[in-house]
Amino acid sequence: MRPVEPEAQAAGIRIQLCGRFVVRIGGQRVEDRMPGRQGRLLFAFLAARPHRTATRDELIEALWQHDLPSAPQLALSALISKLRRLLGEGSLEGRSEIRLDLSQEAFVDVQAARHAVHQAESLITAERWWDAYPGAVIAGAIARREFMRSEDAPWISEVRQEMADVCVRAIEANARICLAVGETELPTAARLARELTERAPFRESGYCLLMRALERAGNVAEALRVYESLRARLREELGVSPSAQASALHTRLLRGDAPAGS
Repeated sequence: MRPVEPEAQAAGIRIQLCGRFVVRIGGQRVEDRMPGRQGRLLFAFLAARPHRTATRDELIEALWQHDLPSAPQLALSALISKLRRLLGEGSLEGRSEIRLDLSQEAFVDVQAARHAVHQAESLITAERWWDAYPGAVIAGAIARREFMRSEDAPWISEVRQEMADVCVRAIEANARICLAVGETELPTAARLARELTERAPFRESGYCLLMRALERAGNVAEALRVYESLRARLREELGVSPSAQASALHTRLLRGDAPAGS
């Protein structure tokens, strides 16, 4: 297995785990040179973890759900050796605990999505709307794609659920930005808020954002219908009423009061 050239390693690492599995090191595509499906899963398991470290037992459990090899420790050691030869010395460190050592500049999409949505939410809290916009878009673009497509394992399901949460948070952040900017961004705010209610049908903040966007666009009756759909869903499926925030917004719309701060 031919290792990646050192000068290529220095040129940068980009790892895409959501959607199509792609690993670029210095512009070279190397995912097809990994030691089969198990090698790709080993790499992805470590790359997706915030600290990129796992015990050997954790790796064995992640790689072999049902058909455990007769000598799992030896099989794991063989995979690590083959992957290390491809990625270069120092790329996989440790004995009882294995760490994937990537450069600080390495781009890993799931980690980028985690960071981007957190940064966007922090900037929104400070009402720095346009500063928050890139992070919301980046996080949403990554998290909308399926993590480790065509693969199935408990750890993969966990990351998929995490990315689904990141996606919802990114959509909500983007909708809040567009609503705050207003004017020509109101249709986008409504579209994103409607997507949010579809992806997270019990997340009341999505319905409130949609109602506010519709109200700002002059569609108060439609905003009232959104509230009724929320009320009916909560009553029928959970036996509860909408939150005080949603109810207050509904009351204001019925009265025709102007939004706060308008």
